[in-house]
Amino acid sequence: MITFVGAGPGAEDLITVRGLKLLQTADIIVYAGSLVNPELLNNKKENCIVYNSAKMTLEEVMDVMVNGDHEGKEIVRLHTGDPCLYGAIKEQMDWLMREQIKYEVCPGVSSFCGAAAALNAEYTLPGISQSVIITRMAGRTPVPERESIRSFASHQATMTIFLSTGMLLELQKELIAGGYSPDTPAAIVYKATWPDEKVYHCTIDSLARTAKENGKKEAFHTYSMKQAVEEGYIVDVFGHYIEYTTYYRLNKTIDNDPTLNKVA
Repeated sequence: MITFVGAGPGAEDLITVRGLKLLQTADIIVYAGSLVNPELLNNKKENCIVYNSAKMTLEEVMDVMVNGDHEGKEIVRLHTGDPCLYGAIKEQMDWLMREQIKYEVCPGVSSFCGAAAALNAEYTLPGISQSVIITRMAGRTPVPERESIRSFASHQATMTIFLSTGMLLELQKELIAGGYSPDTPAAIVYKATWPDEKVYHCTIDSLARTAKENGKKEAFHTYSMKQAVEEGYIVDVFGHYIEYTTYYRLNKTIDNDPTLNKVA
């Protein structure tokens, strides 16, 4: 059996009980090495074979899983957070369906939940916001115009914005154009739930400057949320550090073209 397992937002002990049991019994683990905490691999059994998908193409990943399934192995495909959010699992599941191979998905704790915990924040408050929008800025992967940051910001609901910290200047402009005040309180959370987690408070119009001043030039998952405090409304925008080092969508390895968008 092949199981796609959510590893959680970063901390080793934030994987689900089911996910941990699957790791402990797996014969083969294929993990997103650029994103998943390697400490989780300490839970594998002694004879388990481990592959780092960050150094593999999609074809190589699928060969390992398909061949392992044919040999009757228990296989875990370990993704960061919850695999359903920007996990690039659909193409893998489609491949398995073509091969007539059964698979399951074990959910995980998403990094936007870990970031909320880092801020001691609540996404849904009565009378303030009862909706959560999960989205991203348009980049190499396009976003439909009807799903633009500006359009969603106009709803004044909680927003979680992934994969956008490299475009913070544009992001803050779009949030303001959508209706948020430039001086709305905000925050950036770095590596939520990891031991080196950091939280930086700022305002929407200083998001890019705050990231630059704190030396956060790496890629982040970026989030935006609205919540209530005694003074009124605030918007928190925060990030979870990621490094993309797999090109398997494009059938390329990290040595071939370091300028390409990477998927893990």
